[in-house]
Amino acid sequence: MLPFQVNDSIQLKLIQSQDRDKLYSLIDENRVMLREWLLWVDKRQSPDDLDPVIEMWTRNFEERNGFDAGVWFNEELVGMIGLHYIDWKNKATSIGYFLSKSAQGKGIITTSIQKLSTYLFNELKLNRIIIQCAENNIKSRAIPEKMGFINEGTSRQAQWLYDHYENIVTYSLLSSDGQKEVLK
Repeated sequence: MLPFQVNDSIQLKLIQSQDRDKLYSLIDENRVMLREWLLWVDKRQSPDDLDPVIEMWTRNFEERNGFDAGVWFNEELVGMIGLHYIDWKNKATSIGYFLSKSAQGKGIITTSIQKLSTYLFNELKLNRIIIQCAENNIKSRAIPEKMGFINEGTSRQAQWLYDHYENIVTYSLLSSDGQKEVLK
């Protein structure tokens, strides 16, 4: 499945050890923005900190237990998208993502998730895709909302983020929901 060609300019590729320094640079250059919503950012203080994580991502992919892929836009690493575990019994998964500040507003993640969702429903025969976002992360929440995911509700104080709790909004899309065409 990976690499996965989204369109002429977007490709999803499994993050591998040779991508480590590029990924670290991407994280470091966007550290302040990413840290606002992602707890793992402070754990990545050097490229070496990515080695065990990349090994885990490779193992997960090999075991058909999700993936963590780089989002490449015009052959430049601009973000990541991942399936956080595939529940094969219930045919469900959740998607997470981040994008560099410089690549935002171009429809890269929305287009990637739309194409990926079609693949997950049609090829892997999954039934349910979940996206969870911090309630106050308006940019991240706009993606599932734009794509027709259903807001299933808010879990109050569901995530500890450095020094405070965040409410988490859960969105889902079912294979039976169909997908509305996302405007480019």
